[in-house]
Amino acid sequence: MELQEVWVIIARALIIYFSVLVIMRIMGKREIGKLSPVDLVVAIMIAELAAIPMEDPSIPLHHGLIPIGVLVLAEVGFSYLSMKSPVTRDWLNGSPTVIIENGRLLEGEMRRTRYNLNDLLAQLREKDVFNINDVEFAILETSGKLSVLPKSQRRPVTAEDLQIPTSYEGLPTPLILDGKVDYRNLRSIHLDEKWLMTELQKHGFAAVEQVFFASLDSKGAFYICPKASVYGRKPERAQVSP
Repeated sequence: MELQEVWVIIARALIIYFSVLVIMRIMGKREIGKLSPVDLVVAIMIAELAAIPMEDPSIPLHHGLIPIGVLVLAEVGFSYLSMKSPVTRDWLNGSPTVIIENGRLLEGEMRRTRYNLNDLLAQLREKDVFNINDVEFAILETSGKLSVLPKSQRRPVTAEDLQIPTSYEGLPTPLILDGKVDYRNLRSIHLDEKWLMTELQKHGFAAVEQVFFASLDSKGAFYICPKASVYGRKPERAQVSP
C-alpha cells in the first residue's frame, strides 16, 4: 500500500468520525443516555453505514454519509412526532409496565414482556431491595431499567418525616480544575480572580497551578484539593464569606 493511499484512508476515517459525532449530537443526549428500540436500530445502522466507506476506499464517501443523513432526518422527525402523538410514542418506544403492585407480582405482565424472575430479583438487589413484599410498585421502563417504589414503612426516614426544617443546598461551583481557573463559573457566582487568589493565599497556596481542584458550595464552604503528587497536602475545607 502506497503512502498516499494510507493518508487517504486516514482522511476518510476522520471525516466519517467527525460526521457521525456531529450527527449523534444533533440526535440529542437521549441517544447516549438510553437506548430504546428505535435508538438501538438507528445506532446499529449508522455504525454499519459508516463502516462501509472506511473498509473500501473505492466507495465514495457520500455513499455512506447520505444514508446516514436520511436516518438522522427520520429519527429527528419521529422524535418530534412522538412529542405530539402519544400513540406514535407508544408504538415507537413502547410503554412502561407495572411488574409489582402492592407487593404482589403481576405474572401476566411479566409473561407479556418476557421478563423473568432472575432478572427481576437482580434488579431489585441493585436497588437495595431484597424482599418483594417490601415493594409498593416496581415499573419496568422502556429502557429496560426497573424503577422501584418501596412501601412507606420501608423507606428511609427523611427530614420532612421528622418535621425538621432544612436549608437550601445548591450544587457546588467548581472554580479551579487541574490548575486552571474556570472564569465562567467564577463570574456566575459574582466573584473575581482577585477574591480567589486571596482565598488561596489564606490557605498557603501562592499560585493557582498548585491546586488540582477547588469549589465553593452554596453555604460558602471553600474546598481545596492540592496537587498531591507535588505538594503532598490533604484536601482542605473552610468556611468563607464571599
